Amino acid sequence: MIDSARGRRAATFVLATSVALATFCGAQGAVAGSPRASSAGSLDGVWRMDGYGTVVSIEDGGRRMREYETAGAGCLPGDVTELTGTSATVTPAGPGRARLGYASSVGHRTLRRIDALPGACREAHPAKNPRAVFDTFWQTYAENYPFFGAKGIDWRAVRDRYRPQITDRTTDEELFAVLTKMIEPLHDGHTYLRKGPCDEDPAGCFGGHRVDTPFPTPELIKKINTSVADTVGASRLQEWGKGKIAFAELPDGIGYLRLTGFVNYTDEHTFAADSAELGRALDAVLAPGRNPRGLVLDLRFNGGGSDRLGLQVAERLTDRPYTAYLKHARNDPKDPRGFTPAEPVRVVPHRGAAYTGPVAVLTGRLTFSAGETTTQALMGRTPKVVRIGQNTNGSFSDMLERRLPNGWGFGLPNEEFLDPATGRSYDGDGIAPDVRVPVFTDEEFASGRDSALAEARRRLTGWNSSPSGGASRR
Repeated sequence: MIDSARGRRAATFVLATSVALATFCGAQGAVAGSPRASSAGSLDGVWRMDGYGTVVSIEDGGRRMREYETAGAGCLPGDVTELTGTSATVTPAGPGRARLGYASSVGHRTLRRIDALPGACREAHPAKNPRAVFDTFWQTYAENYPFFGAKGIDWRAVRDRYRPQITDRTTDEELFAVLTKMIEPLHDGHTYLRKGPCDEDPAGCFGGHRVDTPFPTPELIKKINTSVADTVGASRLQEWGKGKIAFAELPDGIGYLRLTGFVNYTDEHTFAADSAELGRALDAVLAPGRNPRGLVLDLRFNGGGSDRLGLQVAERLTDRPYTAYLKHARNDPKDPRGFTPAEPVRVVPHRGAAYTGPVAVLTGRLTFSAGETTTQALMGRTPKVVRIGQNTNGSFSDMLERRLPNGWGFGLPNEEFLDPATGRSYDGDGIAPDVRVPVFTDEEFASGRDSALAEARRRLTGWNSSPSGGASRR
């Protein structure tokens, strides 16, 4: 499923729950009567967002934000967000500029004041015919998707191939099939298309995924959970967050922390509730009295969620600040290499229960999205973590969620999370392990082995940790 909060990552792993199954506006003309700033110091008025193909109208004394999704010369109404501070905030950032931040996301988005809504955003009845749907879909990808070159896809050639097949007589089924064929070759886990609720119409939902990534069917998920419980010892596992956070103290003195997602830890389905639940779990897991000789962080099956929650974990595992990564978004409709300025995202040590000893991180192709940015956030930690397993999935960006004129929904990535030292993006290939071992293979399941966890325990047991390593409280 997709989290309803704008700017938040997919609520659960695109493949595990089948998210697909379960910039610049071309029209520049101002329209009389569009909302204007009510006073020189007010945030009320119309703003264009750097990147993200969005224009926003801030209303009601800065308490509400209405979004408009732009692509080419078109415009569709988007979400309405209450700027309460618990989900999103907008703050002044200089003459004619403001900064938008989402509580569950990292980084900020720059807003630039404009005189009025573009004309297309004021149209009461935008065209809904199949060609209009096709054009909005194609143009949104053309203006926002950063990875066509890396994927070896000529997007203009895709349009030239498929657009002639779309006419006024094209049925919904035919149109859905064409749009799916356009994005399937991207093999990108942050792409999806859906006609409506996926639980009601599974055939009307599509989600992209890597060809080398096992599709996490209920049977595979059961195998993974059973394998972990058998290896760690089911009776040792303590759980929080509706089972998405689990911890065990192993007989060799190693702590084992498993995180299968960074969202929906409670029935409230809010970031504040998720953050509080994760905090309670980490307070218990990292209590000074436990003092493990090493910590295994298992992210091998992690569907993602909030990058902010992943950062919250990294902040519990250090006593010194450092840069986790740089984040930027595509910001040139004509040039996939044009991005917003890269914003550093910092890891700031938590003042409370924390752990500064040796850490091993387990990863694999089912380490996805916020699971990957968490892995990336730990790469700058001192002492260095050791990564064990397989490459992560290679899907880092927040998902840019969009609507089509006929009411369908779709999503795509438009950001990169860069290595602060090299400027490298790990999209596509994913983050490689330091030690490569099998992860959740048929052979591992059949033999009852967990090579990644065994290797982590071996390395942590033999680690020459410093006297200051271990749990602490600041």
